[in-house]
Amino acid sequence: MSRFEAMETEGDTSEWMSRLETAPVGRVEMNALVMDYLITEGYRDAAESFKKEAGVESKVDLDTMAERIKIREAINEGKVDEVTEMINDFDPELLDMKPMLYFHIQQQKLIEFIRENKMEEALTFAQRELAPQGEEHPEILPELERCMALFAFPDPESSPFGDLLKPSHKHLVAGELNAAILESQNEQTTTKLHSIMRILLWAQDQLTQNKIVYPRMEDISSGLINRDT
Repeated sequence: MSRFEAMETEGDTSEWMSRLETAPVGRVEMNALVMDYLITEGYRDAAESFKKEAGVESKVDLDTMAERIKIREAINEGKVDEVTEMINDFDPELLDMKPMLYFHIQQQKLIEFIRENKMEEALTFAQRELAPQGEEHPEILPELERCMALFAFPDPESSPFGDLLKPSHKHLVAGELNAAILESQNEQTTTKLHSIMRILLWAQDQLTQNKIVYPRMEDISSGLINRDT
């Protein structure tokens, strides 16, 4: 009987926990992961502070992040026209190459109209700009329909589709834009930390499918581990 089979039948997770608790994780590696996250996500000020405090060298010139930061800030402030202008100045072909990204930016402009209760302008904009995109790219119709449903409620923020008006939706668009710019610069679009988390989830799924008893991480954000999984 293999060690995994024995653990499966006996439900023994003590060896798993022992290895987890004694696994060597160096400060240098941890600092590198943090710096990679800050750079990839476009947090230049935080990256500069972390560089000074932790003595971590960046493989990327932090000044090159300026354009990504300006675009992200403009999206978060609801300045969608400025975003479109900055993107076209940065790479005139970027939005043409990514119709879904262009739709999300235009969708955000519609959302800003609705947020400001400019319903007539919002409806005109939707009919003029978004409806043709829906005809050309049917895959965006479900998202377009969710957005248009906001018109049916006197208080859109309290509607079942109110999540579109929350700051978290802006952050999603900003993240998509950030990734598109990184891709256009032949840079990595996903943080190493995100990749590690994906590997962790995949490995846990494999163990679960093979009915191996192991200490499962139930909450990645807090690191909560269930020893009896």
